[in-house]
Amino acid sequence: MTQAEQVYKVGVKPGYRVFGKHVYGNLYGCDSNLLSNPDYLVGVVRNAAREGKMTLLDVKAWHIVPGVSVVGVILESHITIHTWPEHSFATVDVYSCGKHTSPERAFMYIVRALRASRFDYEITDRSYLE
Repeated sequence: MTQAEQVYKVGVKPGYRVFGKHVYGNLYGCDSNLLSNPDYLVGVVRNAAREGKMTLLDVKAWHIVPGVSVVGVILESHITIHTWPEHSFATVDVYSCGKHTSPERAFMYIVRALRASRFDYEITDRSYLE
């Protein structure tokens, strides 16, 4: 089983007032040319939102030469990518409060799109149970 297939899924528990799942991690050995291309990264965030069944509201990118920071605001929360092309490194956050969404799928899409040779990630349950 690949690392991508081992992504842990936090189940939706009955009685939750607020459902939230935060997937975040580090990507290593990425394609440096992609990490320094703001237009490409904006497209990656757009596609990740679609892949995760999220409602994209807006995407902004800042080219902080040589890196890029991208923030995608989704109705359910956010997707961010911060890059260091000189180190072939990126950090990614996908946080969603929608039970209908899959932040894991969105995160894994970004891993593939940036051509990471390896990655690590965490999943945090950000739900509220009264």
